[in-house]
Amino acid sequence: MSKRDYYEVLGVNKGCDADDLKKAYRKLAMKYHPDRNSGDKNAEVKFKEAKEAYEVLNDPQKRQVYDQFGHQGIDQQSGGFSGGSAGFSGGFADAFSDIFGDIFGGSQSSGSNSHRGSDLKYNMEISLEDCFRGVEKKIRVPSLQACDSCKGSGAKAGSRPITCNTCNGQGQVRMSQGFFSVSQTCPKCRGNGKIISNPCPPCNGQGRVQKNRTLSIKIPKGVDTGDRIRLNGEGEAGTNGGTSGDLYVEVNVADHDIFTRDGQNLHCELPISISKAALGGEIEVPTLDSTAKLKIPKETQTGKTFRLRGKGLNSVRGSSIGDLMCHVLVETPVNLTARQKEILEELEIINSKDKKRHSPKSETWMDKVKNFFDA
Repeated sequence: MSKRDYYEVLGVNKGCDADDLKKAYRKLAMKYHPDRNSGDKNAEVKFKEAKEAYEVLNDPQKRQVYDQFGHQGIDQQSGGFSGGSAGFSGGFADAFSDIFGDIFGGSQSSGSNSHRGSDLKYNMEISLEDCFRGVEKKIRVPSLQACDSCKGSGAKAGSRPITCNTCNGQGQVRMSQGFFSVSQTCPKCRGNGKIISNPCPPCNGQGRVQKNRTLSIKIPKGVDTGDRIRLNGEGEAGTNGGTSGDLYVEVNVADHDIFTRDGQNLHCELPISISKAALGGEIEVPTLDSTAKLKIPKETQTGKTFRLRGKGLNSVRGSSIGDLMCHVLVETPVNLTARQKEILEELEIINSKDKKRHSPKSETWMDKVKNFFDA
């Protein structure tokens, strides 16, 4: 007998989301569950049919295979589902473990009480030069690691944990009320599934101890403040054989005395003298790896920007390189000598005779001011 279309079984459209699937399955499960339809073979068949459909469509990978190849693709991928033909031995809450899991603290125990270790975060400050070149640094990280004495079991050397007789090693106990059955953490073993009668002295039966580890971190070129580098398995050790967490190194690039950063580009102020701005010339500009020659055209004004291509930072995700933007700042001389004052006074007299020629911006600005007040 051919199977009905899974979407038709649940009464949903092919493009429905996970919430619609869950609502449809819950409605059918409430209606056809064997615990509520004792002896009704037709209800049992409909329940198994709905359960099988939900198991497939609620799994993104299985759903993709089903949408492309139908029932044949699912049967070839997993050998078929037992929900459509095997007897249903679970209680009423088994059908809702994935639906109510978030409410009651998790889904049914699968028999494994191992727990993944916690992820750790480490804040690292680096210089702009380190960001430019890339660098390898050593860091010291305190974290919970497996106890060397008991190898993480928590039991004293020569002994071993025993299975909890309250939960039979499941780490959870089931409490039933009416149609609903809720799993809770076992109060005796606290979810571990095992009892340690002879705890390991160094770790007090915890299986983990605080250790300081030195790790080598490679910082790639071009990283920026807020970027994170993940080191798989370098977080805290898991419990009961669980995998270790990850270590996240978050980068902060320190402020620089000369350069400021804008993505891959660098910016810097370029102070030049009045005479250099007026007459032009060549000056030496610092970069992160050396220096560069920059030609200053005559009559250069404050605010003029010169771009040095390829003198910025590498992209952390590609091969492109930013630029260095040099912003001119014409510096007014200070602490003048008598001779300098004399020269500048003479220059001011000469300029005042033909302001439109020698100071066009100043003259234009004064004209605008006059027009403003005369209006």
